[in-house]
Amino acid sequence: MTYLLDDLEAHALVTRSPDPRDRRARLVLITDIGRNRLQQVRQSLAIAEARLLDDLDDQDAGKLRTLLSRVAQTAQRESLAPDETDC
Repeated sequence: MTYLLDDLEAHALVTRSPDPRDRRARLVLITDIGRNRLQQVRQSLAIAEARLLDDLDDQDAGKLRTLLSRVAQTAQRESLAPDETDC
């Protein structure tokens, strides 16, 4: 996580500062540059998704999103708690 935050901070996308309530912790705050970049990325993703799902009606696109979300949740669970038979 530290390396990721270092990169984000190096690109002026976030800042880190001491948490006034807990001197051991740091607050990670998005900068205006980071907020603008996030908006650009979200717009680009929305455009790409719209092009990819162009041949599906709204109902089919919704079903696909639901199914992909379920697959992603399963994949995340598996990566956090791999099957013990893999040992």
